[in-house]
Parts: sequence; structure tokens; C-alpha cells
Amino acid sequence: MVRDKEATKAKLLEAALDEFAEHGIAGARVDRIAAKAGCNKAMIYAYFGSKEGLFDELLKIQIDRMIEAVPITPDDLPNYAGRLFDSYVERPQVLRLAAYHRLENGFDAIPKAEAEAYQHKVEAVAKAQMEGKVSAAFNASDLLDLVVHTSILAFSTPNATRELVERAVRRLIAE
Repeated sequence: MVRDKEATKAKLLEAALDEFAEHGIAGARVDRIAAKAGCNKAMIYAYFGSKEGLFDELLKIQIDRMIEAVPITPDDLPNYAGRLFDSYVERPQVLRLAAYHRLENGFDAIPKAEAEAYQHKVEAVAKAQMEGKVSAAFNASDLLDLVVHTSILAFSTPNATRELVERAVRRLIAE
């Protein structure tokens, strides 16, 4: 029987998403991931090196998907915040994975994909500020942090809505 390496990796990554989102890195079990994927757990080590390697690859993929699905619109930050909120509602596992990563690795341990995307977004906000399209009441990095965390806070707040997120960011950037 010929193995399809990419199909097996995809099955493992799919099975790992809920396992890591529910149990974190330390609590996740390779036995459960392999069983859900219908694979031998040795494939986790063969393809990812370790449980942590599987988590890191999964987190990178999820961050890349989020970046692609929700591109920044620096001249329309309220809409950007609303789209972020929607994405958290649709895929809450992404925030859980990021939270577990920070809890288990320290809050200064930011995945490379996230750091690169963040830098790009800060530069886009700074450019929009220089062009007068966005309030310069906060520096670009602080403003981006406030916009993103407004979306996260609203997601974790019962009964919060996209409209609330957008209204809060409009007030935040008002001159």
C-alpha cells in the first residue's frame, strides 16, 4: 500500500486542531490525534518531529489562513475589526491555539508568521496615518493593538456583536 504523505499530514493537522484547541499543548494526546486521523501515531513524529512540532505547524497554518481571510484595511479599521470578530466567531480554535501558545511558551513568544503579519499591518496603518486617512492619536502599533484586542474582547463577551466592535473602533479612531 502506497502512503500519501500530504493526505496523511492533512488528516493529522485536521485532527490536531480540535485536540489542541480543547486541551492545549501539554494536555493534547498524540494517541487521540492519531486515532481521530485514522493514522499511526508514529506518523506524527515522522512528519512533525514531535507533538510540539505538530502544534507549531498547525498554529502557523491557522495564522496564515486568518491573515489571508482577513486582510487589513487600514483606511477602514472599523470594518477590519468587524471582520476579525466574525472570523473569531467562525473559527474560535484560532484564538484558543494562540492563547495556549502564549500560556505555555510565555507571552513574548510570538509565532514567526504572526510577527511578520503584525509588522506588515503596523506599516500599513502608519502609512494610512501619514496620508491622513487614519487618526494619529495613537502610534500605529498601539492603534493596531487596540483594534485587534477590541475584536478579541468582544468575541469573549456574551452578547457582543460585530456592530458593537465597529462602533467601538469608530469611536477609538475619531478625531
